[in-house]
Amino acid sequence: MEFLDENIIRYAEAHSARENELLHRINRETHLSVLKPRMLSGHLQGRILSMISKMIKPKLILEIGTYTGYSALCLAEGLSKNGKLITIDINEELEDRVRSYFKDSEFVDRIDYRIGDAKKIIPTLKETIDLVFIDADKEGYPLYYDLVIDLVIEGGFILADNVLWSGKVLDVRPDKDTMTIMEFNRKVSEDPRVEHVLMPIRDGIMLLRKI
Repeated sequence: MEFLDENIIRYAEAHSARENELLHRINRETHLSVLKPRMLSGHLQGRILSMISKMIKPKLILEIGTYTGYSALCLAEGLSKNGKLITIDINEELEDRVRSYFKDSEFVDRIDYRIGDAKKIIPTLKETIDLVFIDADKEGYPLYYDLVIDLVIEGGFILADNVLWSGKVLDVRPDKDTMTIMEFNRKVSEDPRVEHVLMPIRDGIMLLRKI
């Protein structure tokens, strides 16, 4: 994932709004005691997620892949007055930690945290969605996209993380995970229902707007 110039990243973070105290704690504790801490969105990407959410002012956000809750709290910063965020994760081992973080936030009553298989939970959702953030198992990306696209309102947005996959999308002989990401990027690029831009931020974020 660390394939962009480290000094540029540090400069960008230094000239971006700071994490609040809770986000800083989640960031620190995740790196100290949780496996695969690079899965955390982190300071710069978190501020980008927050800014996008604040521009959209969504009534309903769906996040696929909670991890330790950092990105959910960033996205929640832009919720409209009575808005809510549904976040789904299959890893029950992190549930107590994540619920404690949400409890310590101002959004505790506006976050619906569900443990389970997103592929089974998403089809049960009845509400229309303003903003989706996909950041879960990479082999599931094409299916997650298919499951949410009809739930997203016209003019609504989908964000997908890790679409550069540590730069491996340029490999001549890509591995299985990389091929899945490339398939997803191709799928999005060929879908007339959306306009999109792939942003080379951290590990790559695909930003899509439903037409």
